[in-house]
Amino acid sequence: MAESRMLPRIPCVEITEDEWRAKKEAEKAAHPEPEKEPIPLILMSSDGQEFSIMSDAARFSETINNMVEDGCVTSAIPLPLVDGKTLAKVVAYLNKLLPVAKDTSEKRKMDEEFLSGEEMSALFEIILAANYLNIKDLLSAVAQKIADMMKNKSVKWVRKTFGIESDYTEEEEKAIQDESPWAYENVDPDSE
Repeated sequence: MAESRMLPRIPCVEITEDEWRAKKEAEKAAHPEPEKEPIPLILMSSDGQEFSIMSDAARFSETINNMVEDGCVTSAIPLPLVDGKTLAKVVAYLNKLLPVAKDTSEKRKMDEEFLSGEEMSALFEIILAANYLNIKDLLSAVAQKIADMMKNKSVKWVRKTFGIESDYTEEEEKAIQDESPWAYENVDPDSE
């Protein structure tokens, strides 16, 4: 029978997540990555329109940023799921986001100004583009804008706006309303 050997004990070092993050930040500070010079990128919409954007603004799109970092960008970046009208808004948003990204209050103000006056259909297109391009700031801002627009709206308004057909009969809807009257209080009147 083979002789068994004892392995040396390795002491367990417990470290909190905050300590681990601080250690990683210190390592980054000690060995900073060289600043990359922004390069111009061309984004091509599904309808063939081209938009120019600098890579430092485009980095807010994880999809585009990954393509750039992986060296996949040799010419225009095709975006087959985003039309020209929507891509123009996305590019404008990314360019406006760049100078205010680190200032939460300025970013919130910029989001509100940027999305004010947009129709629900345009917001749907923007949120689809933000999801496709993985732009978390824009996705969050548009989702919040849509939620604010839905606040205090009736079930009928929500169904009409989102194209949802009712699964309930009128009697079933009345029963639900009688069971949960609080859900129907302070609701804006429907405007046809």
